[in-house]
Amino acid sequence: MRPTIRRLAAPGLAALLSMAAYCLALAIYGGYPFDPRSRAVNDLGNQFVPFHARLWDLLHGETSGDLFFNWGSGYGVPFLADFFTYLMNPFSWLVGLFPRHLADFPVFLVTLFCIGLGSALMTVLLARLHPGSGILRALLAVGYGLCGWVLNDGYADPMWMWGPVALPLMGIAADWCLHRRRWVAATLLVALAWAGNFYTAAMATLAMALVLLLRLLLAHRTSVGDRLRSLLRAAGATLVGIALAAPAMTVTYRASKAAQPAPEAVFLGRPALRDQLAQLLPGGHGGAEATPVPNIAIGMLGLLLVATFPFVRTLPLRVRVGWYGLAAGVAVSFVWKPTILLWHGGALPNGSPYRASFVLSAILVMIAWLALAYRPRPRELAAGATLVALLAMLCRDRNSVGTATWILVLGGGGAAWAALAALSFLRGHTARTRVRTAVAVALTGTVLLGSAYAAFSVTVQRGKIAWFRPKTTLDRGALAAHARLAARADWPRSRTDPGPHEFANNDPLLIGGEGGSYYSSFVPAGTAATLHGLGAGWYMKGRHTLSFEDPVGRAIMGVSSYLAPVPEGGGRYTTGYARSAPLLTVRRTLPPARGARTVFARQERVLGATVYEVPTLTPRPGDAAVPSRGGWILPAVRKPAADPDRAGTVFTGRCTPGSTAVWYAKWFSGHVGGLGSRTRAVGWFERTANPVRSLGTVPQDGTVAVRFTGLGRQHVPQHAVGCVSPRKLDAAVDALRAKGPVAFRTSGHGLTATLPSGSAGHAVLAVPLTRGWGCSVDGGPSRAPRSFSGLMSVGLGSGATRLACSYTPPGLKAGLAVSGAGALLLTAVAVGTAVSRRRVAGPAAPAPAAGASPRLHRPNSDIGAH
Repeated sequence: MRPTIRRLAAPGLAALLSMAAYCLALAIYGGYPFDPRSRAVNDLGNQFVPFHARLWDLLHGETSGDLFFNWGSGYGVPFLADFFTYLMNPFSWLVGLFPRHLADFPVFLVTLFCIGLGSALMTVLLARLHPGSGILRALLAVGYGLCGWVLNDGYADPMWMWGPVALPLMGIAADWCLHRRRWVAATLLVALAWAGNFYTAAMATLAMALVLLLRLLLAHRTSVGDRLRSLLRAAGATLVGIALAAPAMTVTYRASKAAQPAPEAVFLGRPALRDQLAQLLPGGHGGAEATPVPNIAIGMLGLLLVATFPFVRTLPLRVRVGWYGLAAGVAVSFVWKPTILLWHGGALPNGSPYRASFVLSAILVMIAWLALAYRPRPRELAAGATLVALLAMLCRDRNSVGTATWILVLGGGGAAWAALAALSFLRGHTARTRVRTAVAVALTGTVLLGSAYAAFSVTVQRGKIAWFRPKTTLDRGALAAHARLAARADWPRSRTDPGPHEFANNDPLLIGGEGGSYYSSFVPAGTAATLHGLGAGWYMKGRHTLSFEDPVGRAIMGVSSYLAPVPEGGGRYTTGYARSAPLLTVRRTLPPARGARTVFARQERVLGATVYEVPTLTPRPGDAAVPSRGGWILPAVRKPAADPDRAGTVFTGRCTPGSTAVWYAKWFSGHVGGLGSRTRAVGWFERTANPVRSLGTVPQDGTVAVRFTGLGRQHVPQHAVGCVSPRKLDAAVDALRAKGPVAFRTSGHGLTATLPSGSAGHAVLAVPLTRGWGCSVDGGPSRAPRSFSGLMSVGLGSGATRLACSYTPPGLKAGLAVSGAGALLLTAVAVGTAVSRRRVAGPAAPAPAAGASPRLHRPNSDIGAH
């Protein structure tokens, strides 16, 4: 028991110190969970908290969908790729242990525990490189767990935080393969790394492959055959381990191929060299205007030792050149587009192109440990300190170098140098154990406080960026909205829509209901096109879809109630009600798509009735509107935002009094007002699309006057206004209800419907069509449904009484087959190894000759340093 405790002491110390430093920084800053100030910036608030709320619902049986399908978002979308990508971090499952309204807290724990586990595992990996003091390994590992990438990039993406855990897992597995031992365990570590998050695991795999190659090249008294066998062993463990996690890759690959393309990412070129070098210094953040750079700082203790490494004479020159060459090569690969693509799986990321920066931090920590393990002398440490000072002076005018950096360099760096010099001087003096202990305690305190101050400094600087300010996800307003939606739940008879995006980009996941809002890397292109074509809005070029806001769109999608903000604001909401068609309707025939060129005609085609008047618009005499193809061009006005009720261009048309006027100008940016309403239009060609929005009730004189006030030159479509007849819409909805199913039920990823006797023609489901659905009629063979304006349509023939549909994620069967093959191979190797060991240990095994000793692989031999 005691040896086990001793082995766990150093990793445990690293975990506790890194987590304590991070919590101390947040507590001083006043951030969640130590203060109400939210930490949910960007995707943390828009994706990860909502997705974890969805996971809570799944774990507690509080949702209509399952792991395969999500009925709530995008009016019905696949979910397994989202689960594999956003929720496979093992710590994510802690969300089930807390109340739903506290989902922010387990999301915080994902980050915190990944920091601790990554630091602990790095402590273990450093011991595989070279044996040495557990305390000193732990202190260096803290710099890895709170490296610049974690503080600037990873903290807001719980799925990425598995990367700093996966890297030492891959390193330990590679070390076992290098020494040709524990192949089965190494394979399982690879599988665990890839299952937690395959995106960052791929980066970790590439980095540890480079480290393994370097260690094999530097290995002394090792034959080419032994090197090759170690390499093949590592390759086999990696391939089989990845195979065990294959469903995560096959499902997400197929989902990404079917997803709406992201806005094109543009590589702006490599940052200035001094900006890159400045990232070695801790505690800095470039600010809003800074060019993105790889964040690689590992704290002052690690930096001082990295700078000392080339001066440590007990290290062979080829070792110093090899490790420095590896670090420099990886650093260069981060800023060259072809290798950036290699690190990121062939796709240039949106946002920062340096998501793999944590692997360089890991390599720097390894270099620091090798320098420390070979006992640098005070003169060598002084040379390293001089190099750090020159680096600080060289980068003194960079954006990321501020007061905090100088405090850490002078204070933390000076204290770390003094402690290391004292330990070097005291080494070998057994009578001075208490002094060495005091120095070690002082160094531990320096690392703890320095790491906490660096995390605090980065958080403060990041909080000053206006667009980077966090949102409160599950606040009082969101919880009230959740309760309001739950009270109106009517699924699957109709949808209760949380309405347009207000709380997060994934409101249906966060607060419940069944709406159109959905933000993910896996938004199906068909879903985005379907909702967009029928008049719903979108952001991010369709990667974030929105709910319908007009009466016809809501009727088509079966929305019977929805949340709408109170006009006075204040974060309060009211419940709106709508006449809705059932989610499944039977149509004798489906009208052709030709001629449905406007959004109003497309909605009528799906509705199966004519409900719109589309007036001819005329610019008011004297207003500046230049006719163009399909509409008008509005010249830029001088101050459109100063008085939008007087600026701009007024268009007039005539509709039946009492009808509801709506407007649709999907790419228009500015203000649109008329009939007592005024709305802000945020259109931006392809990236942001306005939805169909209501203006008001047409007055008794039948005149519809709409003012378009553009921000810059804007285009107003010829058919920008339509008028809905409430009477005709009610009649159309009643007709569809009369053709609805006798009974309709949804399961986790399927649906069944009992149809009226003699139902013939086509069953139309108010669910966007995605690949993976199969439907059978009256127990017949399963066939893929067809598209009717992007919605699911199933042919019923001359008559049917029962319809059943089920969804299977594309790529799942192939992934399970690969995983099965990997599991069989792993089992065969494990059984074969066990049988072989039993034979060797059997009574018939010959005893070794006198004086002979069995060949042992020394797991702690520094094969990369001798």
